[in-house]
Amino acid sequence: MIKTFKRFHIVLLPLVLFACKPMDDVTVAGSGVDDKPTVENAVKFVEQSEYQLAELGQEAERMSWVYSNFITEDTEKLAANASSKFTARQVELAVEAAKFNDIEGVDGDTRRKLNMLRSGIVIPAPRDAAKTVEQSKIGAKLGGMYGKGEYCYANGECLDLGHLSDIMAESRDPAALLEAWNGWRKVSPPMKDLYARQVELANEGAAELGFSDLGTMWRSAYDMPPEEFPTELDRLWGEVKPLYEALHCHVRAKLGEEYGAGLVPQDGPIPAHLLGNMWAQDWSNIYPLVAPPETVAAYDLSAILKERGFDAINMVQAGEAFFSSLGFEKLPETFWQRSLFVKPADRDVVCHASAWDVDEKDDLRIKMCIKVNAEDFNTIHHELGHNYYQRAYNKESYLYRTSANDGFHEAVGDTIALSITPEYLQKIGLLENVPDASGDLALLMKRALEGIAFLPFGLMVDQWRWKVFAGETGPEGYNDLWWQLREKYQGVKAPNERPADAFDPGAKYHVPGNTPYTRYFLARILQFQFHRTLCEIAGDEGPVHRCSIYGNQQAGERLNAMLEMGRSEPWPDELEALTGQRNMDATAILDYFSPLKVWLDEQNQGRQCGW
Repeated sequence: MIKTFKRFHIVLLPLVLFACKPMDDVTVAGSGVDDKPTVENAVKFVEQSEYQLAELGQEAERMSWVYSNFITEDTEKLAANASSKFTARQVELAVEAAKFNDIEGVDGDTRRKLNMLRSGIVIPAPRDAAKTVEQSKIGAKLGGMYGKGEYCYANGECLDLGHLSDIMAESRDPAALLEAWNGWRKVSPPMKDLYARQVELANEGAAELGFSDLGTMWRSAYDMPPEEFPTELDRLWGEVKPLYEALHCHVRAKLGEEYGAGLVPQDGPIPAHLLGNMWAQDWSNIYPLVAPPETVAAYDLSAILKERGFDAINMVQAGEAFFSSLGFEKLPETFWQRSLFVKPADRDVVCHASAWDVDEKDDLRIKMCIKVNAEDFNTIHHELGHNYYQRAYNKESYLYRTSANDGFHEAVGDTIALSITPEYLQKIGLLENVPDASGDLALLMKRALEGIAFLPFGLMVDQWRWKVFAGETGPEGYNDLWWQLREKYQGVKAPNERPADAFDPGAKYHVPGNTPYTRYFLARILQFQFHRTLCEIAGDEGPVHRCSIYGNQQAGERLNAMLEMGRSEPWPDELEALTGQRNMDATAILDYFSPLKVWLDEQNQGRQCGW
């Protein structure tokens, strides 16, 4: 993941603040200098906004780094204060930017930045001070309710989400799965009224910024009319849906064999508690139940790395060497001095892998508690993808130092990870010989259970929120709408009748945490589109799932040309710079998983697919 406090499309805190003091030295309404915003003042406002946010953002970034690497009550307080100060300025600048909405004659670059300032706050606060405080308290309370959530069994044992998720991943007892699934959803009903009030307040804040509702505000960040964006998402879903339906059909059949057709009817949605994940968004934990027959012994990259004596530094050096082979400059010496690679023995740290760009120039870092295994080898390549993206756009102005849209950054990291193929491992000396294609089905199935299974969930979370924000349903209909959309897109159903007070959306962190979710869907689409194009540029004529762009500087040059643009142009222009296409294209996923789709269709002969 990319870790940053300075991007407007990134959620910073559930706490939302508002400051009433206007910008100094900018002649906008309310400043006491001039009641009429002008073109000249719009340009000046943007310049000063970028300067101030860059200063505050760097302070917040450094404080967050210190907290993540030295977890104490003091560092937590310092990081929270810096983040709150930055968030407060964001909210203030969004309100000020809205004052330039109706000015004519503003140049395109300034207008683009004004829109970014105005639309980038995830949860806008109303200008009414009392409502702002209320919203801050609601956000903090929702976050606390989720973070402290646990379920207590009849024997008195209380389990948090992590332990309940372990049960979902490992158990094959449907009763145990059902209790864990239901248990976690007992934390969310008290959130419903708070969430409904938060929606009211956020919609009021969005209206003050010139948007009809919060969903429209979120969708306005995608360089297209907000009302057209859901249609675009459904188009992409339509392209990949046949592959998902084939996977769904096979998985349902195998679950039916495991649990019986009484529990898993073979003509309807799959009960959500049987898919190995608390939200049925990742099915990789049920791989042993649905796996294709193993035709050859797979290589064990974790064992190979250990046999070759790799440590954390060696693994990161291998990741850097991948980018060097594409023509990218080596990482700065400060990267090696300041990054966290191994969990310290003497203090608590945040081990979740992340990539950092602390000064927005060349102070690149990663933070990981690296273990010598295949998973972390892949993760290192992914995180370095963020770092090289960050460095590529560091010459852009402040608001453009981010990805083309919020799906691009994760997509770039994932694209690089797709090049970790047996061919690549053979080139760098970790495999003597490249295995033949007979073992590819197992690899593709594992990736499909994680990635393809996720797509409809990644799509529907915000579809639900946008309908809620638009007032298409009230609190009494929140849960019914949630399950209507899950059945429509995922072919998944609640395993039992839901209580009248249920608020199952609140059992997913990103809802009470107010983290937009469409970015994850877009990243899954874009990574395969990027990968297919780069393989074509590299002249690879083999199956795209076996392609690695390692060593191809032509592919590296083309990739870097897009990365350098940051967010300075609409994302279709930047997509075209790399792929030659102006539209996102999910057919690349079909190309990648083509052998698996053929196999699934063979397995599904005689089965009733769909739901």
